[in-house]
Order: sequence, then C-alpha cells, then structure tokens
Amino acid sequence: EYAEFLHCKSKKFTDFDEVRQEIEAETDRVTGTNKGISPVPINLRVYSPHVLNLTLIDLPGITKVPVGDQPQDIEYQIKDMILQFISRESSLILAVTPANMDLANSDALKMAKEVDPQGLRTIGVITKLDLMDEGTDARDVLENKLLPLRRGYIGVVNRSQKDIDGKKDIRAALAAERKFFLSHPAYRHMADRMGTPHLQKVLNQQLTNHIRETLPSLRSKLQSQLLSLEKEVEEYKNFRPDDPTRKTKALLQMVQQFGVDFEKRIEGSGDQVDTLELSGGARINRIFHERFPFELVKMEFDEKDLRREISYAIKNIHGVRQVSERRGRGTGLFTPDLAFEAIVKKQVVKLKEPCLKCVDLVIQELINTVRQCTSKLGSYPRLREETERIVTTHIREREGKTKDQILLLIDIELSYINTNHEDFIGFANAQQRNTQTNKKRAIPNQVRPPAPRSSLLAWGRGSSPGSRSSSHRSSPELPFAALNPGFELMPQLLPWGMFHTGVGDGEDGAPAHGAGAFAPPELGQGTSVERGAEGVFFPGLSHPHGNLCPAFPEQTENEDGAQENTFSMDPQLERQVETIRNLVDSYVGIINKSIRDLMPKTIMHLMINN
Repeated sequence: EYAEFLHCKSKKFTDFDEVRQEIEAETDRVTGTNKGISPVPINLRVYSPHVLNLTLIDLPGITKVPVGDQPQDIEYQIKDMILQFISRESSLILAVTPANMDLANSDALKMAKEVDPQGLRTIGVITKLDLMDEGTDARDVLENKLLPLRRGYIGVVNRSQKDIDGKKDIRAALAAERKFFLSHPAYRHMADRMGTPHLQKVLNQQLTNHIRETLPSLRSKLQSQLLSLEKEVEEYKNFRPDDPTRKTKALLQMVQQFGVDFEKRIEGSGDQVDTLELSGGARINRIFHERFPFELVKMEFDEKDLRREISYAIKNIHGVRQVSERRGRGTGLFTPDLAFEAIVKKQVVKLKEPCLKCVDLVIQELINTVRQCTSKLGSYPRLREETERIVTTHIREREGKTKDQILLLIDIELSYINTNHEDFIGFANAQQRNTQTNKKRAIPNQVRPPAPRSSLLAWGRGSSPGSRSSSHRSSPELPFAALNPGFELMPQLLPWGMFHTGVGDGEDGAPAHGAGAFAPPELGQGTSVERGAEGVFFPGLSHPHGNLCPAFPEQTENEDGAQENTFSMDPQLERQVETIRNLVDSYVGIINKSIRDLMPKTIMHLMINN
C-alpha cells in the first residue's frame, strides 16, 4: 500500500499519517493558514489491494459566513467551484447530508437537483445516524420514501472527532459501524445495504455502469479527433522546409491573420479580451463620445470677453452714429444681424482646433492597435517592421484627407448662417429670454415714483477724485444734454461696486464720487449718487422716467500707458448685447450638435473603415 501526490511525483508515501500531514501542508501553502480557499485541487492516488478502482473529488462544505481570511463572497465562490465539477454529465454526484438535520434543508441535495433535476446521477449519503435524538430515525429517508432518488440513499457512520484524535483504527471503525446497523431496531432489516463497504461497492458498480453508458459518445469524440490529427500528419509527410511555396503561404497567412486581428480589435470581438484597460475600438469610441465633446465644452468662451466683443461689434457696425440715435428715428429696438454673424463665425472657427485634435488622437490609437496586432509577428522582425511601416504610412495618407474633409465641414458651416434652422430660438425668443433674465435680476424698491418734468441733467467726466464738493463741480468743457423723455429706466440698480466707474464705497457704506461720474451743481454738496446697471442715479433729482444719467466706460491708464475700457453700457446696448448673446448661444449649440454627430462618421468613413 502506498500513495502518490501529483505535486510530489517522485515521492511514494507508505505512512498514511504522512499523507494526512502533506494534505494539510499543501492546503496551507495554497490558501494560507487562516481558512482561505482555492479552486486548485490536490491530486492524491492511493494504491492498495483493499480498495476498488474509483475516482473521488472531495469538495468543500458550503460556508455561509466568512471566517478568518475568507472573502466576503465565500458562499458564492464555493458554490461556483462545486457547480464547476458536478455540472459535467460524465460525473456522479454524492449528496452528503447529516441525519440530524432536516433533509428538506439540505444544501447538497438542492445543488444536485439544480444540475440533475431528474436525479439520474445523484446518490444520497446520510451520515451521523448515531447522533440522532432518541426516538427519531432516518428509516423513511433510507428506504427512499421521503425524497426519492433514482439511485437511492446509503447510510454511514464515520469516526467521531474524539476517535480521530485518539487515532482509532479504520478497521475498528468499520466494525463499530457494522455493529451499529445490526443492533439498531430501525436499520436492522437493511443492514446489508448500509455502511461504508456497501457504499464502496455501489459506487464502483455504478461508476462502471456509468462509464459503459458514456463510452460510445466518448469513443466517437476521440475518433473524430484522431481523424483530424491523422489528416494533419499526412500534410507533414511530404513536407520540405525549403519549399518557396510554403514560405509564401506562411507569409500570406500571417498577413491575413494580422488583418483579422486588427479588425477584431477595432470592432470589439477579439479572441483575447483585455480586462485591465480599454483598447482598440473601445478607446476610439471613448474619444468620439467622451473626449471630443469634453474638448468642445472646454473650449467654452469667457462670458465677459464675449459680451465685450458683441458690444464692440455692434458699435463698430453703427460707426459714427450712436446706438441710441436709432431709437430717436422711431425704428424701435434694432439689433444688427451683422454683429450676430461676425460673433458666430468667430466661435465656429474655434471648432477647428478640437476637431483636428480628435483626428490626431484617433490616429494615435490606430497606430497603437497596429503595433499590438503585429506583436504576433515577433519571430519575424523584418516582416513585422515592414507591415507596421506600410499600414502606418497608409494611415498618415488618410489623415490628410480626413483633416481636409473636417476643415471643409467647418468652412461649410461658415459659408451660410442658417437662421431658419428648426432648433434656432430666433430673434423674438432671444428678446423674450432677455426680458425674463432682466426680471430675475431686478432688485425691488429701487424705482422712484414719477414726478413733474423739470430737470436738466448733465453727464460727462468729472474732475480728478478729491473732496465731495470738487466731485460735484461741473466743468464748462463738459457737454450738457436734456434727458430724452423716451429714455427707459430698467429696474436693475445693482449693489455698490458692481461696475468700476469711479462711484465706489465711501465711508459707512455711503457712495463716494470719483472721476467716473458727477452730480449737477443744482444738487449741492453731500448729494448721494447711486450707480445702476444703466447709469448714475441721483435720488434728489425728479424726472418722469426716474432720475437716471447714462454711464460712460471709464478710461483708465494701464501699466503701459495705454487706455483700456472698463465694461459698462447704456441700457439699449445692453439689451442688444443680451439678445445677440442668446442668439449666438443657440446657434453655436446647433453647430456643436452637428459637428459632434459628423466627426465620428467622417473619421470612420475616411480613415478607420478604409
């Protein structure tokens, strides 16, 4: 009698205590010493004249709660491991259940039923019959009446932990088992069909029958494999290593395989699925639908700069005529479409950079994919190098055509501003949105009630900042004008310091007067001056439309001595800027949507599919 382990092939174990120790040592080596688990089996062969030919796979018990170093999903791991073995049609299942537990709660029978619902491959084994409560027995189960199985149930009585620790002999244990079945009134009549020796015989017999049943299909499978191998051997009988046709064939096969691998990596059905990172087509997809839209969003313009550009565009289109003069001629609110077109075109031109960057990113991914696919040609460095060179050169050729087409798409968008597009908000909606925005911004209790018309207002640049009396003094060089009765007061008087026009915070939160605004002499000293979004507010002055003096952009000198404008507008210009801002927003959104849709299609058609 001796035993052999697969992991110690050269060593024969004759002492079975050593076998037990080696099983424990190998378990600790693979799983650690703190109750870990592993699906890697320990292979042990026992040779003895006292045993029958039999292959047993000892599977772990189903653990519900993790202990020690066991993972949190220990139950599912063990179930998967067990199902991996018992699902095979060629295996017989031993469903072991302790007798002192309700058979209906047996996990072993439940799992066996999942893979063998008819019960054709399942043999029930009932253990711990000697530990049942007094007055109870497993007679109905062993007679196959309670939960019937096609192959029936066999009862066994194993050694207790005390017997194992006391090293009770197996022969003595078998004798004690035999005595238990012969002496127990419930099992006496079936003692010949109970016990470990009977289980051995049944397993041997049923395994033999099972092999006999599955052998024909196994034989046909082996024969088909043999035929295919013989066919392959025939091919090599007349093999000449120096035959040039074989070399050409091998070369073509490798190049074709490269093509297939490349296509699979791009289409996403590769034979080797990478689970560590995105690769090939998945990375290109991410560039199309995550990276490129992000680049478009990142390109978002600075709001303040955009508004300044719009105001300059409007002023430059009007030229020498003032914006507010148009209202005097009774043309209503005039928003120049040329300003809208100029700003839109400027924003559309900015799309070129992210679009070309998108093409560069896709090209880089294609070249990386080519290199991954040529790794199989590693045995032939010259072939690999030449394949990479040819394909990369072709990709570069397509790059030029793709970029030309994308720039053409941008130029097409620039050639005609389609304000009749169904998604475009239009002038009326832009104005309405403007009004709604103004209402939201309005601060209550800032509009003064109407009073008789009498006041003449003055506006212009005051003297340099100093005492309040000097800031109220008007200069003879400054222009004077009556406030146009048609001038509207927008209810948007903002908190102090919103615009840097020289009217800032004084002592105790009172307004201080600087170079940006002044009060007429008739107000006298100490008159407070408030600053609104549209101009300077004089609370002591009465006017039917509120006491408003239009503001001018303050001219300040920067470090270089050049003058720069601080952003400030009259109400009409502000309304026009807001309207055009809304129109630009809407139209650029339409262009972005169109480009986001066309870019992947253009790159796919002109580069990747090609």
